[in-house]
Amino acid sequence: MALPGKIPRARGRGYYYLWVGVFFVIVIGLISMLSYATQKIDYTWRWYRIPQYFVYHDQVEYVAEIDGEVERIDRKGETATVVVSGLGLTETYEMPAAGVQVDKGQRIYPGDILGIHGRWRVGILIQGLWLTLKVSAIAIVFGILIGLFAGLFRISDNPALKWSAVTYIELIRGSPLLVQIFIWYFVLGTLINSLLAKGGIVQVPPLWFGVAALATFTGAYVAEMVRAGIQSIHRGQTEASRSLGMNYFQSMRYVIVPQALRRIIPPLAGQFISLIKDSSLLGIIAIRELTKATREVVTTSLQPFELWFICALLYLVLTFSLSMLLQYVERRTLAQ
Repeated sequence: MALPGKIPRARGRGYYYLWVGVFFVIVIGLISMLSYATQKIDYTWRWYRIPQYFVYHDQVEYVAEIDGEVERIDRKGETATVVVSGLGLTETYEMPAAGVQVDKGQRIYPGDILGIHGRWRVGILIQGLWLTLKVSAIAIVFGILIGLFAGLFRISDNPALKWSAVTYIELIRGSPLLVQIFIWYFVLGTLINSLLAKGGIVQVPPLWFGVAALATFTGAYVAEMVRAGIQSIHRGQTEASRSLGMNYFQSMRYVIVPQALRRIIPPLAGQFISLIKDSSLLGIIAIRELTKATREVVTTSLQPFELWFICALLYLVLTFSLSMLLQYVERRTLAQ
């Protein structure tokens, strides 16, 4: 006689594999529909041109600046020194020995190429990807700090701190990020740089106003997460820590906040992923992050389909990597 539970388990396994098959059928169907649609439109796919936007081989030219002739060429190992003299002037050019294009005594005119040097350079998409990572990482750090303090102020008994935190949170969460970027760049940025210019101080680049906009925007949402996480801890934890002789700040630092942080890691992950995608709005203030870099390449290459697919894939790689990292941190935190 079959043991109880065997049949339900077998049915459950079959049910699972059935819907796994349905999932793959849907994915294959969507890919097939997309492939069919791309074949029906009048568009020439040029995927072979995409790698040059990640890394490319550049030719550096060494150009003569005076009229004269090559006086001598000194070679030392892989480096060569070309000396050009004429009309009482002498110019010296250092370049790779393998790239020298002239001979001793050769007549030289301004603009002539003395040598060339090939080297690999990072493409515009990698530059945009790196700037997106840089901006997002800095904004995440400052967003956490702002959100942590704003969340603590939000539950404070001090009315000045509490009302300030509430005002900040409601103002930031109640207005679009795009509007806040405009305010930071065109209003606050103009005022700050005008004051710095009058004082003879170096002005702040647009990048940092973009970071400030993202950090303050993220900090408002992190503050509410911190507030909810702290209030989710049972009041008995606070009472127990106070009974042990801890003051309010010690209780929050050693007992309440560490427990609250474990509970807010999942929503923090979603907020940080949104921050990476929201950084694409910084292109409107001349910050060449990934989306703006892609838009520039599309304008010059006229390859919108391939490049926007690549842009979406790069964002997916960033967000998925961050999601996996935060899931790892969450598992380690819960295991402690």
